[in-house]
Amino acid sequence: MEAEAVVIGAGVVGLAVARRLAEAGRELIVLEAENTIGSQTSSRNSEVIHAGLYYPRDSLKARACVAGRKKLYAYCESRKIPARNIGKLIVAAAPAQEARLAGLLRQGLENGVDDLRWLDGAEAARIEPEVRAHAALHSPSTGIIDSAALMLSLQADAENSGAQFAFRSKVTRIDRSGGRFAVFTEDSANEPLLCRILVNCAGHGAHGVARAMEGYPSELVPPRFLAKGNYCSVSGRSPFSHLVYPLPAPGSLGVHVALDLAGNMRLGPDLHWVDELDYRPTPGVEPAFRDAVAQFWPGILSRDIAVASCGVRPKIGGPGEAAADFRLDGPRRHGIGGLVHCFGIESPGLTSSLALADLIAAQLGAE
Repeated sequence: MEAEAVVIGAGVVGLAVARRLAEAGRELIVLEAENTIGSQTSSRNSEVIHAGLYYPRDSLKARACVAGRKKLYAYCESRKIPARNIGKLIVAAAPAQEARLAGLLRQGLENGVDDLRWLDGAEAARIEPEVRAHAALHSPSTGIIDSAALMLSLQADAENSGAQFAFRSKVTRIDRSGGRFAVFTEDSANEPLLCRILVNCAGHGAHGVARAMEGYPSELVPPRFLAKGNYCSVSGRSPFSHLVYPLPAPGSLGVHVALDLAGNMRLGPDLHWVDELDYRPTPGVEPAFRDAVAQFWPGILSRDIAVASCGVRPKIGGPGEAAADFRLDGPRRHGIGGLVHCFGIESPGLTSSLALADLIAAQLGAE
C-alpha cells in the first residue's frame, strides 16, 4: 500500500497537519493507535484558547500561540465551531507577587499580545467580585472552545480533501530505502505502508515512533517526561464570567478556574510527575486544590469539591528544569528529507495547532 504522505497521530495537531497537507493536494493516510481521534492529550485539557503571553520571546511556543490563536478564532467562526472569547484574569493575590505579574505583562507585550490590561485590586473586583486580588492582568483575547467539535471539523476537512484515516494502527517499525519510508503497524502483517512524506504527531508516543525508525540517531530524540494534571468539580453555580488564573507555577500555569461553554466551572490542573500514562484521577488532592484556589477565591472554602478527571502532558523538560519549547524536528535538524517529528507538544498545542500545521507544511515544501 502506498500514499504520498503519512501522518502518525490523530490528536489536534495531527488533524491540523492532515488537513493542511490534504488541502495542499497531498495524498495522505493518517495512522492512529487508538480507536478514535483525539482521545488523549487533545481531549483532556482546559479547552482554553491562549493569548500567548507566558512563553519566552521568539520561542516557537510564543510565535505559534499568537499566530495560532488568530487562525483558530477565524477558523471557528468560518466553521461555526462553538468558541467564545471570554477573557481571563491572571491574579497577583498579594503585594509580593506584583513584580512577577509585571514581568508577565512585559513578556506578553514582547510576544505581540497587545491587548493586555493592568488592573488594580478594585478594578479586578469590579470585573469579578469574588476574586481577591492585589492586582491582575486582564487578557481579553483568551477564550474557550469545544475541542471535540474542532477536531471533528479538522477531520472532516481532511477527509473532504481526500485524506484517509486508519484507526487501531499503532506504528511498530519504520524502515527507509530509496527516499521512501516503509511504515509497519501492529496489524500490517509485514506489509508496510510506503510514503515519501512522514509526519510524527504521536504525542506521548512520538518518542517511540522516532526510536522505531531505522537508523534514526538516538541522540536526536529528546528526553520524555509525563506531567499528570487532575481537575476537580465544584458544587454550585460559577460566580465567574472570566477564566481566573494564579501566577504560573514551575511546570504549569497553576491551578485555575476553568469554564466550559455552558458556564460550568472546574478547577485544575495540578501537577504530578509520573512514570507511566495513567488517566485515573489521583485520590486525595482536594485539600491542596482548596488551599491553592483560596489564595485568589476565598469563596471556594464554602464549596464542595471532588477530583473528577485528569490529563497527562507530554513534556520534554523535567522537574526543576525551565519549560522546554515545542520541537518540530525537520530535515534541517536530522538531514532526512520528507520527515518531521513533533516533540513536546503540550499547552498551548491546541491553540497553536493551525500555525504548527503551516510550519510543518513549510518544512516539507507543501505550501
